[in-house]
Amino acid sequence: MQNWIFNIRSRSFVLLTILFLILTAIVYSGLTESFDQSVILFFSENVGNPTLNIVMQYVTETGDAFTMLMFGILMLIIPKTRRVGITLMILIVISTLLTGYIKCGVDRDRPDFEFEGEPFPVPISQDTFALFCEGGYDASYPSGHAARSMIFGIILGYALSKRFPRGAYLMLLFPVIVSLSRLYVLQHYPMDVIGGAIIGIMLAGVMAKRTKLDKIFDKSKT
Repeated sequence: MQNWIFNIRSRSFVLLTILFLILTAIVYSGLTESFDQSVILFFSENVGNPTLNIVMQYVTETGDAFTMLMFGILMLIIPKTRRVGITLMILIVISTLLTGYIKCGVDRDRPDFEFEGEPFPVPISQDTFALFCEGGYDASYPSGHAARSMIFGIILGYALSKRFPRGAYLMLLFPVIVSLSRLYVLQHYPMDVIGGAIIGIMLAGVMAKRTKLDKIFDKSKT
């Protein structure tokens, strides 16, 4: 997964930053509204299987900030994965605050669709945090769940990349599934999860480069 890791001054980071700024401007202008609404309308009309409802709820909750922090603490306790745990916890806090402030600036309403089908057993979390910023909690762009799940996938995938060069890429399925779950539970538009994913790639790519997570198992190869 070397191509997913880069320095803050690298071409990859600059291009991702430009891409995110362009996407944010397009979303803010409302140019994607028709597309976003049509996708969410499709989900609202074609979901409702009771079993899938429960599965998607638990999948989407894995991207919650509290759940991610608990996993980071677990990694922190284990000596061999302590560096991974510290990295995850730092990035989860940064990404949650960053997406919260961006939501305050863009101030895009979440999808206004009622979920048709079996009700979820517990409320779906939104967990947006932005200090001294009002209105961010109910805002939609970008998705914090998508950002955190992408961070999780890249960080763990990169940490495993030397031992499992091909299998490490399977970790990227996690952010894809979590992002789809956010659409399924009608909490975000497609552009929201794309924007969140880009933030996750940017933050994880830079931090993984600095912490050299691919070397955490080197000592065990003696």
